[in-house]
Amino acid sequence: MAAALALSGCASFQNAGTQMSTLGGLLTPHRMDIQQGNVVVREQLQALQPGMPRAQVQAILGTPLVASAFHAARWDYVFTFNRQGQEPQLRRVTVFFEGNALQRVEADELPTEQEFVAALQAERAAGRTPVLQASEEQLRAFRERHPAPAIQPAPAPVPAGPFPPLEAR
Repeated sequence: MAAALALSGCASFQNAGTQMSTLGGLLTPHRMDIQQGNVVVREQLQALQPGMPRAQVQAILGTPLVASAFHAARWDYVFTFNRQGQEPQLRRVTVFFEGNALQRVEADELPTEQEFVAALQAERAAGRTPVLQASEEQLRAFRERHPAPAIQPAPAPVPAGPFPPLEAR
């Protein structure tokens, strides 16, 4: 019974910590966007043709995220994108070679370049942008609440002794 009470106390303490760090859920800490891997769009995939050499595939898709020495005939392109308040995005593209020539491609459903850029912009614009400039009235009220301290000029330093001339005479 005591263990059950202790464990339930831990859970409520954890929730209390979360509530305190967000001021009762009113504020949430900023989490930056995290992008990892290669962005591969539908147009890039459509540009690939069977028989292309590895160098040409790399010129179109970029450097693969995973190119294993144990699987030399396979390149993996993985893209993840995490943004606060959204489901994480995960896309995979796997390119298979036979010798130096492209054999086949396996890929998740990929957006077009326009769809990808539009999704980034639309989701960013959904948030409210804060006003970053104070009005004259706000500045005046701030100055009244926080008067600037009087600044006294510092006295000129007194030389410790004679100095040699800077220029030769």
